[in-house]
Amino acid sequence: MHWLLRGPPIVTTKNPSRSSQTPDKRGFSVRSFGTGTHVKLPGPAPDKPNVYDFKTTYDQMYNDLLRKDKELYTQNGILHMLDRNKRIKPRPERFQNCKDLFDLILTCEERVYDQVVEDLNSREQETCQPVHVINVDIQDNHEEATLGAFLICELCQCIQHTEDMENEIDELLQEFEEKSGRTFLHTVCFY
Repeated sequence: MHWLLRGPPIVTTKNPSRSSQTPDKRGFSVRSFGTGTHVKLPGPAPDKPNVYDFKTTYDQMYNDLLRKDKELYTQNGILHMLDRNKRIKPRPERFQNCKDLFDLILTCEERVYDQVVEDLNSREQETCQPVHVINVDIQDNHEEATLGAFLICELCQCIQHTEDMENEIDELLQEFEEKSGRTFLHTVCFY
């Protein structure tokens, strides 16, 4: 199926953690995006996040947090995550700034799903190519991101093996809901 060659982007609010857990290792070409206006990483307190522009590289974020408090950001896993991310791509990407076409977009939070659907519906339709947008809620922590990555990977493998994605996807998502105990949101938008 050609749609997996372009890969399903994984879209999250802040970008770095859940989206980068989804494995390229299973043969999927994955791109990750954020939808917020800035990249926010946990800070020394819940009301004091580290805020970066999308133009900031993962290397710059890593070095900034290393200078601020190496022990804290090592202990909470942020330095490890940024180190992993900088080996994947230089910096976070914002979904609203991407004009590439995808056949499948996966989000990990209902609010982000709504932002993606709103953005796609606000774009001028040029090709009328459909894009499936699917949400599975995944908590924004390392353990849930890892488990969610396996679930998303299994979902993509099942979609890849359907003979007629357009007619089989609703039934497939219902099976995944029953199997995983999670609710999936799904809609089709057009480019």
